[in-house]
Amino acid sequence: MDKFKEIRPIVLGIVKKGNKLLVNKGYDKVTNKEFYRCIGGGIEFLENSKDALKREFKEELNIDIDVGEFLGIAENIFTYNGKNAHELILFYNAFIEDKDYKEKYIINGEVNAVWVDINKFQNKELIIYPEQIFRYLN
Repeated sequence: MDKFKEIRPIVLGIVKKGNKLLVNKGYDKVTNKEFYRCIGGGIEFLENSKDALKREFKEELNIDIDVGEFLGIAENIFTYNGKNAHELILFYNAFIEDKDYKEKYIINGEVNAVWVDINKFQNKELIIYPEQIFRYLN
């Protein structure tokens, strides 16, 4: 699948600890904008969305998660690095065990995820995508 030519089904996990949200940082080279997004990724053909979310956390952060309630779905049409993209995003609450809690998740020498205060997204100090996520952060 070419994620810049087809509608891509993805799943994102909303992991909160207090008023902080677990996110990874992205960067758009064309707009020179830094942004954040919850952990997750593409759902493979014949893969259950909950299983896809568990797989993505294992691949990206090397941790196991518990998938909570389904929160909703959103359509996201956007441009990234100068290319148009179209996603259907399934949102779930997700939980990590205390033993897997870290301030930063570093894989292969790179920071893959950090905890960010939700207020920084709500007051527009930092950008989080997709914007529909605000429906599920309460």
